[in-house]
Amino acid sequence: MAGPDYGALGATLKSVRILQSLSLLAIIGMTANFISMIISDSQTPPSVLVGTLSITCIAVIYCVITFILFLDNILPFLITTIIDSLLLVALIVVAVTVGEPLSYLNCQAIGSANDMGSAYDFTMSLGDSINQNGGQIDYSTWVGMTKPTCLETKSVWGLSIALW
Repeated sequence: MAGPDYGALGATLKSVRILQSLSLLAIIGMTANFISMIISDSQTPPSVLVGTLSITCIAVIYCVITFILFLDNILPFLITTIIDSLLLVALIVVAVTVGEPLSYLNCQAIGSANDMGSAYDFTMSLGDSINQNGGQIDYSTWVGMTKPTCLETKSVWGLSIALW
């Protein structure tokens, strides 16, 4: 993995692209798992999750292609800068839309209630929400469903912010 010798900037580009790809792959894995769970329950996944998966898949393909072009010394830096800026805007949109209901959500408090009535009430309200939305799960309601879902969604949000 020698590639062209651009000094510290070249080494930085290589390491950053590898870290970006790893973060994006983690986001893809968690988001795809969410969508799989929702579809297995015969529901329609929230558009926020589908959009996140789409943007991160495009971004990971872009990272791999630019990394290969850099190693072959045929990477056009001006075009790459423009596309990087566009992907930055897309990832900011992902971070904002994913994080909107998460900013005030305390994941540690979700599983701590011993009241069975509140769990029943939550399940009934989630069912009503699904029925009102024509079979589509409301993202804001879904992220607060369970503690693992909340923590994983916050992980997606945090990785999206880290990619800025």
